[in-house]
Parts: sequence; structure tokens; C-alpha cells
Amino acid sequence: MCGIVGLYQTGVGLTQEETRFRVETMRDSLRHRGPDDAGTWLEPNGRLAMGHRRLAILDLSPEGHQPMASRDGRYQLVYNGEVYNFLELRRQLEQFGHHFNGSSDTEVLLAAFCQWGLENTLPRLNGMFALALWDARAQRLALARDRYGKKPLYYGLVGEAWAFASELKALKTLPEFDSSVNRAALGEYFRLGYVPAPLSIYQGIHKLPPASFCWLPESPKPYWTLGATARSNQPTSLEQIEQALLTAVKLRMASDVPLGAFLSGGIDSSLIVAMMQEQSDQPVRTFSLGFHSATHDEAIYARKVAEHLGTQHVEHYVTATEALDVVPHLPRFYDEPFADSSQIATYLVSKLARTQVTVALSGDGGDEVFGGYNRYLFAPQVWRWLRVLPLSLRKILSALVNRLPLSLLEPLLAGRVSYPKEKLTKLAHLLPCRDEAEIYRSLISQWQEPRSVVIGAAPPIPEKPINGDFVHWMMIRDAQTYLPDDILVKVDRASMAVSLEARAPLLDPTVTDLAWRLPREQKIEGREGKRILRKLLYKRVPSSLFQRPKAGFSLPLGDWLRVELRDWVETMLETVSKDGYLRVEPVRRIWREHTSGYRDRSAALWTVLMFQAWMREAR
Repeated sequence: MCGIVGLYQTGVGLTQEETRFRVETMRDSLRHRGPDDAGTWLEPNGRLAMGHRRLAILDLSPEGHQPMASRDGRYQLVYNGEVYNFLELRRQLEQFGHHFNGSSDTEVLLAAFCQWGLENTLPRLNGMFALALWDARAQRLALARDRYGKKPLYYGLVGEAWAFASELKALKTLPEFDSSVNRAALGEYFRLGYVPAPLSIYQGIHKLPPASFCWLPESPKPYWTLGATARSNQPTSLEQIEQALLTAVKLRMASDVPLGAFLSGGIDSSLIVAMMQEQSDQPVRTFSLGFHSATHDEAIYARKVAEHLGTQHVEHYVTATEALDVVPHLPRFYDEPFADSSQIATYLVSKLARTQVTVALSGDGGDEVFGGYNRYLFAPQVWRWLRVLPLSLRKILSALVNRLPLSLLEPLLAGRVSYPKEKLTKLAHLLPCRDEAEIYRSLISQWQEPRSVVIGAAPPIPEKPINGDFVHWMMIRDAQTYLPDDILVKVDRASMAVSLEARAPLLDPTVTDLAWRLPREQKIEGREGKRILRKLLYKRVPSSLFQRPKAGFSLPLGDWLRVELRDWVETMLETVSKDGYLRVEPVRRIWREHTSGYRDRSAALWTVLMFQAWMREAR
């Protein structure tokens, strides 16, 4: 796992010394992504410079040093990530006459580009990566990113040069960097809680979309399309998926440094750990967090799973004070406003794991690919009910639910519905929806109408009508947006902040290709999602350990904002009126509603707080 940077001048400008200094400054701003080694390469005429910070995982010798040149000198590569099938590719390339000096996947990548070219190599790769490739023969620079966007890559024109980097903080070291906030991106952030690709929070800087590549200055092009894969409805057996996942786990256990796993006690991470343990000759190291809260503590379940599997388990209980200590650092970790509050827990469990290991496997991807989110069960039922009621009546009902204190409604649902306050708030937003696409938009929105709070935000782009199965459509949308821009961003920045590599076997291409071909009924039935993963897990761990509502990797944020974090919240909200980006009254209103207990507004508040914290850091 590493950090990459580069500067590609479009005209005559900087001297080689100036270019080297700038690129090395960019490179070393990412030292946390790669503390083990650093390298820089300058193209002979000085137009291009690339830098690399290395976290050594495989081939710890100098043979893995980057930037790395191909044996024929045509290509120069900087690369962040891991290609798990590199040994298979190496065997194929050796049959074509290629020779290798070391045992790194970087050297194999370069040979593959020499043999097949960039566009034909990318679909062959099983891994997570972001890379920049210089073709000396054609005198052009390419950028590329893995299928699901595990590894980040930002790029854009900065002054008269194209610049790229794994994180925005590297681009911000350039003197010509324009720090103007992109208000369209800000509006999307307030709706989603993250800035979606290809936008970034800064004008003129873009995220390279997952599964795409570009030859600068051309626009990105896809080399793989999720939609085409997900439309292929072919027979797939439980045994095929089990074998594919076992192989995926085994591939990701390859490491020359200590390795372990995150264990939340949920379906996905428990299955990954179970498969790791059955393929290991010693106890797997597992790590989990707990919270002193009756509704958010999953550590007890993780502990029981670990005891059953015989892992070497480490857990840590997080206090509100400890969480608050992390909060000021979040803008520096994420570089953009980012409001998935589980970012705190993800950072803390990464920090815990890093005390013993350098690589940790996770269960990321299971919800999107195998149908695990509650909205896949909840949304179709709600829409079947809503569509038979007149829209005018639904609007009246929505207004009534919004006006009634949740303290009056909650007792009616106690014992029948998990997280009743959250469900009632969602229901009030869903009642006025006109179709399935609006249902989905409402469910994923932190602010239902960002223009009500963000000054100058663009109106939402209307969703196209949904053709086919509503649940399948939501799963594809989540895999294309929420997964790469929220879940994987959260894990990448949190783990890289402590120089920990996180690997996700459930996003292995063979596993996901098989999973997308499954009929939806084999993933979700009745009130139960992830049926395939459950069947595989229950072969290894008693099902009684998982008979509880889905909780996610969350923390008791609502309570903390009212009590332990209240002074910090007030300090952040004092600056809202001074920045010129947000309207004060909507922010103050949701804060009043939250502190009074009238509504749980923690999700919407967290978007405001993370933006204000980011503004302080950005200054």
C-alpha cells in the first residue's frame, strides 16, 4: 500500500530542480501512506516527474522500489495497491519470454503492459490499485483505477501542469493550487454525506472514476462495466461462490509482514475470519471495538465469534472522550468534508490493529454485492404501501409525522421495530415520494433538500425511471456510488492514516462476478438479506450468534452530540454564519430539535460539523 504523486507540464515552465522539489514535497506529504521507502523519477526533458511512498508488504527488498521502469525502458510506473493474481500473470508472462529480477507485483505489472498494453491488461487484474504509467515511446501519461475504487486517485490542471495524487493534501502543496470550493460538490456532500466521483470539493480537481483509465488530457474511459456484469443472469451454485471466496481470502493472506482481520461480529467480517482461520496453521489475529452503549455495542458478539473460531482476539472499548480526541484530525485524514460517523470507529480499530499487524482483511462489499442493507428489505415494502395512497394524503401524513414529537410515537413501536426514531424520521421523508427513484434518493439523503442549507447549491439531477427489479437497481447504484465514495474512502483514509493496509476479499472480481449473476431471490428473501453469505457462515459458526437486527459499524453519536460533545458542537456552529456557504437558520433548527429530543438529527448535524471542521483545516 502506497501513495503516488506526479506533475506533468503542458508547456515550458519549471526547471528540473524546481519540478523535483515540488514532486518530492507532494510525495512526502503522503508519508503516512508509505513510511518504508520513497522514490522520485524525472523524465529526461523535465516535463514529467513522478513520486512514490512505499508501505512494503510483499518483496521487502529494494527490488520493489518505485518508480519502476520496464526492462525495455518504454514504461515508467508509480502504483498504489496490490495485484493479488500477480503470480498467475507472472507465469503467463514467463511463457512469452519475460524475465524478472525480484518478486514484486509492480515488476509483473510492467511486463504485462509491455506484453498486452494498458487497455488489455487492466481487465486481467485482480486487485486494488491506482496507478500512473508513462509511455516514453508515445510520449503520453495514463492514469487508471481498480474496478470498485478501493484505491483513490485525484487529478486536475494546477496552473499549467497536470497533477495527480493519492490524496488531495499532496495537490494542495503546489503554489498554484486553487482552493475554491465547488458548490455543486458541496450540495452533493450535504445530500449524501460524501463528495461523489468524479467531483472533488475543489474546483478543477477530479476523482478518477472506478474501473476507468485515461490518457491525459483525454477524458476517462471504462475498461469494465458493472451494469453489464449485473445483467448477466447465469446459473451459479453455493459451492462455486464458496470456493471463489476461499480462494479470494487465501490470495489476500499473502504477506511478508504481520496480518490480521477486523472482526465486528457481523455476517461479513465473521465469514472472512472463519475462512482465514480454516486456511491458517495458527490463530488469526482479530480486532474489534466496543461502545459503552446498550444499542451500539457489537463487541460482545465479535468476542463470541472469536472464541468459537479460536482467534487471537483484541478488543477495545471507546469512550466519548477518546472519540472527541479523534474528531479534530478527521479533516486532515479525509482532505474533503466526509460525514460517515463510523469513520471514527474505523480509524480507532485501524489504530488498534496497527499495534500488531501491517495488513488487515475486512468484510467490505458484502452489503452491496450480496444484498445486506436494510433499505433492500424496507424500500419495496414501503413503496407497495405508498403507491395505493393518494399523494395529497401522503403529504398530509408526512406533515403530521414531522410535527409530532417522536417521544409520543416511539412507545407505539417499541419492541416491534428496531431503531424506531430513525424509522419514523425516514417514513416522514418517504411519504411524499412519487416513485421508486425518489424513495431511494430519500433513503440515502442526509439533507432531503441541500439547497435549503447550502447557498448556491445546484438542483438535484432527476433520476431516470427504474426499469426492472427495484432492489437489484438499488444494489447496483450502491456499488457504483456509496461503496467507492463512502465505504471504501472511509476505510482507505482511516487505515492509511496509521499505515495499515486493508484488504477486502468480498470485492474479489471472481466473487463479485458470480454474485451479480445470482437471481435476487438467492440473496434476499422475506426479511433476510445476504442469504448466500449466511449459509456459508452457518457452516462454520452457530447461527444463534447472528440472530439480531443489523447494526452496522456505528457509534452512539446522537447521545454524544447532546452531552459529551456538546461544547465542541456549539463551537463549530458558531462559525456557520461567517463562511458564506450555509444558511444559519436550518442548521440552528436541527440542533434545537436534536438537543430537545424532538428528533434525532445526528446524521444531518454531522454533515454540518464535518464541513465546519474541514473549513477550519482548509484555511
